[in-house]
Amino acid sequence: MNARTEPARAETDAIARPPLVRELLLVAGLFLVYKLGRQLATGHTGEAFHNADRVWDLERTVHLPGEGSVQNLLLHGDTLIHIANTYYATVHFPATAAFLIWLYLRRPAHYVRSRRVLAVVTAAALVVHLTFPLAPPRMLAAAGLLDTGQVYGPSVYGSPETDHLSNQFAAMPSLHFGWALMVAIGLIVATRSRRRWLWLLHPLVTLLAIVGTANHYWLDAIVATAMVGTALAVVQLPQRTATTAGHGAGRLVPAPRSEESADEEAVLVGAGR
Repeated sequence: MNARTEPARAETDAIARPPLVRELLLVAGLFLVYKLGRQLATGHTGEAFHNADRVWDLERTVHLPGEGSVQNLLLHGDTLIHIANTYYATVHFPATAAFLIWLYLRRPAHYVRSRRVLAVVTAAALVVHLTFPLAPPRMLAAAGLLDTGQVYGPSVYGSPETDHLSNQFAAMPSLHFGWALMVAIGLIVATRSRRRWLWLLHPLVTLLAIVGTANHYWLDAIVATAMVGTALAVVQLPQRTATTAGHGAGRLVPAPRSEESADEEAVLVGAGR
């Protein structure tokens, strides 16, 4: 790798890489808590459809483009809609896992912050899922949209009556989009290549996929964006412990600044707006 993509040496030396076993247990624990929490939100069918009508009407009131326009674009060919369904079904978790693994190995400080941001966003999303169950547009008759996963495949959901592995009434916010956005932001601030901005294609394609397959509303992505921005503003870079010369007392000092960290501040300030 060239100088533009190499991490700042000072940062790597200043921030200790968290213990691997602890991190694996922590991430697995967070995932299990989230899955169990989603199960607690099941069974609110009437409320979920009532909220779906409210979200649909609100989007029309504020003149957001119809989700059907994206689906119609994808339905011009079986290939496009199949790619969108596949992207929705297979990219979400592997891309996020690969992102965290790469940061853990190559950018420890950025790993710690990104993991914390993802945890905050996921926890906040769970609260919304519990308090605001929402049927996706593919289930809403007023939307007039196809369940493209069922029609064209592949599909990650079964019938709501028999699917006990997922909560299909947890459309808002879209963690597919929220996680994809965090992956893009995390890679942009952790690297220095001029082409790093191409990572924004990941949340863009994810947005088209979640809307075009009728799994999410535009507002689901908007709320996810607000959550990511808020989490980025709250969660700060970790600090390293330094020893005060001549006294042996430990104190926390910020990790050394570099050109890369200055770029990161500029990006994160913009992302939090």
